[in-house]
Amino acid sequence: MDVSFILDALNDKQREAVAAPLQNSLVLAGAGSGKTRVLVHRIAWLMHAYELSPYSLMAVTFTNKAAREMQGRIEQLVGLPPQGMWVGTFHGLAHRLLRAHWRDAGLKENFQIMDSDDQLRLVKRIMREFNIDDTRWPPKQVAWFINGQKDEGRRAAHVPDSHDPFSKGMRELYYHYEEACERNGLLDFGELLLRAHELMLTNPALLKHYQQRFVHVLVDEFQDTNTIQYAWLRVMVGDTGTITAVGDDDQSIYGWRGAKIENIQNFSKHFNDVATIRLEQNYRSTGQILKAANGLIQNNDDRLGKELWTDSGDGDPISLYAGFNEQDEARFILEIIKKWRDDGTALKDMAILYRSNAQSRVIEECLVREQLPYRIYGGHRFYDRLEIKNALAYARLAVDPNDDGAMERVINVPPRGIGERSIGTLREIARDQGCSMWQAAEHIVQHGVMPARASNAIKNFLQIIDGMGNTLIQPDLGLGDVFEHIIQEAGLIPHHEKEKGEKGEARIENLKELVSAASGFSWSEDDEEFSSPMMAFLDQAVLDAGEAQADEYQDSVQLMTLHSAKGLEFPLVFLTGVEENLFPSKMSFEEPGRLEEERRLCYVGITRAMEKLYITYAESRRLHGSESFNSPSRFIREIPQECIEEVRLRSQVARPVSMQRHNYQGTLQKQNQSILHGYQVPETNVSMGDRVKHPVFGEGLVINYEGQGPQARVQVNFDTEGTKWLVLSFAKLEVL
Repeated sequence: MDVSFILDALNDKQREAVAAPLQNSLVLAGAGSGKTRVLVHRIAWLMHAYELSPYSLMAVTFTNKAAREMQGRIEQLVGLPPQGMWVGTFHGLAHRLLRAHWRDAGLKENFQIMDSDDQLRLVKRIMREFNIDDTRWPPKQVAWFINGQKDEGRRAAHVPDSHDPFSKGMRELYYHYEEACERNGLLDFGELLLRAHELMLTNPALLKHYQQRFVHVLVDEFQDTNTIQYAWLRVMVGDTGTITAVGDDDQSIYGWRGAKIENIQNFSKHFNDVATIRLEQNYRSTGQILKAANGLIQNNDDRLGKELWTDSGDGDPISLYAGFNEQDEARFILEIIKKWRDDGTALKDMAILYRSNAQSRVIEECLVREQLPYRIYGGHRFYDRLEIKNALAYARLAVDPNDDGAMERVINVPPRGIGERSIGTLREIARDQGCSMWQAAEHIVQHGVMPARASNAIKNFLQIIDGMGNTLIQPDLGLGDVFEHIIQEAGLIPHHEKEKGEKGEARIENLKELVSAASGFSWSEDDEEFSSPMMAFLDQAVLDAGEAQADEYQDSVQLMTLHSAKGLEFPLVFLTGVEENLFPSKMSFEEPGRLEEERRLCYVGITRAMEKLYITYAESRRLHGSESFNSPSRFIREIPQECIEEVRLRSQVARPVSMQRHNYQGTLQKQNQSILHGYQVPETNVSMGDRVKHPVFGEGLVINYEGQGPQARVQVNFDTEGTKWLVLSFAKLEVL
């Protein structure tokens, strides 16, 4: 049979991987090296050159989308649908096994799968049943603990004993949870893999059947496997089968959710006679971008080793921009976007990447002002995020306690013992008496309508909101201070601290960024339609949230976290906020291996760019509610200097200042007076970088602005009085 068509259009290394002998293979597939093509062609090669039945192959992916794409490309290549072949996600294939062998797995025939919401509801029900304090053991944290144990392959009985009461409580809850699931025939996602693994270990005949059936197993994104996934693969392959693992240790960025880079690093130790093939030719990026990525990632130890290259030319150097602050950084990005758009590049071909979700707010505001459509890939707009909507609901209640929508949203967030039954009673009283839910709550407290425990919980909530309302009328507090107080009194930070992992951290960062947004909000007493800055801010937040994201098919700028960007590519990429303590994150210095993972994340970000990459940082940044002066990230210094040009306003290009040893805070005044000069406040005679004089505060430097014309606000760093925001129409500034 002529099989040459399978190898056509492949480069030498791709052919080596596709036509490798029927043995264990590790394909180290660099970014943009065509790994999906290799996987698909490998399957076709096994079917034609080795005449293996599709029935004897199993291909494992991480997403249903990837599985569907693989099936479609196999069908396109061989001309026939791969009937009988098992192609799917880890969870999907495990589910298929359990449905076929439910009795052997000790399951009910009609077992049900729970999603994360169903799982959380079950945890809460168990805690109510056993009268367990959900403030000490938050349900979300319990679910996170259970899932983490299952990812490590541990049942409740295998969780190590601990003298710590909290850990003992978690283990006990895991026991109760297992019993409830068993009793009701329920499986969560983690249980699918764990039960499928146990099924094989406890049924030797069944295991032998599948080991003989699946002659060859193929796995995509191998660097993302966790403990139980890796264990299941090793059992399924056994000593008789073979495996092709395709992955890239340099793109292992999900350690925080259980992925073990050790799985790909130790692959050759756990499987026999492994052939390692490196795919290093990149078909995505220019030579300069790849040289930067290679130089960066070489700073990580214990790599399996490879170096990306391309024959498509060097392209432009990477442009490095030092913004004076986050507003300046965002304005620069928008200037470049508009230039590329005017030169004919579609907005969908431009991506802005950031380490922290909270960084999107300032960028979003600039895009809205410029009326440029955008989409948040894999997430929500800032004012649409759950924790932000909760904080705003508290603020709305502080302004108007009779806001029923806000009250329903947060009366039991965080949990304070006001359940659905109590809320239902509030609704009934409000409806019967024609009053607000707040007034109904006051009625319950005053007349003892409900049991003491529920009544006291409602009374406590009313007192919290009253305290927030009192904060609004304190003249010495700015809007940022008010929001900081509201978030603190509501208990939102401790509430999300109980959410382990990156999600909880991101929610806390977003709440702190809300304080920053409020602190920098521009409001004038001349705005007669608003009775207070809080009312103006809340209305603006609603309007920003109401600006629906660009339609999926509308040409729009793409915004996303670096984690969300993996697997994507764009002609123009902005890698933003590349500063110490932000990227790499401050927390990466506290845990072994985290800094290396941050560097891999930066490597992923760099290799998303096809034609042009901009790296930006801010010398001062107000983020998470406070202003910081971070130095440029070590990752910038680790990129070969010859790959980078520093870009300033008015198209100046220079050797990167960031490569030199100097005190960044000490150079702010000197360096940025010249860098900033040129951004004029619209419809005024004031520019950023101007030296100005105020009749009371003396002389200073204009470092930021918002708005235009006489009502524009400027931020001035005064020589003796510090930084202040001033409205130009009142400030009487003299430009020196």
